[in-house]
Amino acid sequence: MVSGKKKTSQIIAEKIEEFFLKGDLQPGSKLPSERELASRFGVSRSSVREALQQLELTGAIIIRQGGGSYINTSEVEKVSQLLSDSIVEAESHLVVDMLELRRALEIEAISLASVRAVPADLAKIKQALDEMKSSLYDAEKGIKADLHFHQRIVEASHNPLLINLVQSLAEKMEDSIRATRTHRFMDVDRYEDTFIEHAELFEAISIRNSVLAKERMEKHITRILDELDLPDHPLNSYPNNVG
Repeated sequence: MVSGKKKTSQIIAEKIEEFFLKGDLQPGSKLPSERELASRFGVSRSSVREALQQLELTGAIIIRQGGGSYINTSEVEKVSQLLSDSIVEAESHLVVDMLELRRALEIEAISLASVRAVPADLAKIKQALDEMKSSLYDAEKGIKADLHFHQRIVEASHNPLLINLVQSLAEKMEDSIRATRTHRFMDVDRYEDTFIEHAELFEAISIRNSVLAKERMEKHITRILDELDLPDHPLNSYPNNVG
């Protein structure tokens, strides 16, 4: 793992602690919506939803159907810690599981794209890459551009089943991209590095080198996993050869 980097759990915990300290929340206070919490903490809505459900089971909060979530205990610090722990656990599994699936799908997709992509496909991938470059410091726009880039590669495989499968996973892919970018971009130098990684993927497709394309896609996803340093997941006990 990358030394000197904060763990994902630390980043999320610090954001939650800051939120509670600044929010001056008291028992009975309403928490922000799932969407706002996800945006504020840089995690997926599904992870926030799961965390809130766990907090409800502990009695720390009350969830009113259609009415939001409310703090139900005088121990606001306890709510903060429980929310942090719950989000970290849910987010860790979401991110790693999604990256493992992307490894299986996208390495094959980029190999096929290197052989099958027509000029129109290359133009769409390049357009997504340009969107990434123009949105380096715009978080939400960058997330969308990143997702579109990988989707365009899959579309260039011209395998209908693969395309449909990835389309069905679009929301979960976007959630995992949001989580990984939140962590990676704690270091501002990683903006440019991340763009270069994607540019190299496009280059490999453009020169029709399927072996190089597969190697670069595996390296790209491996680097993400290495940088995340996610806690308590079976992946951490595997040999470091996952892309």
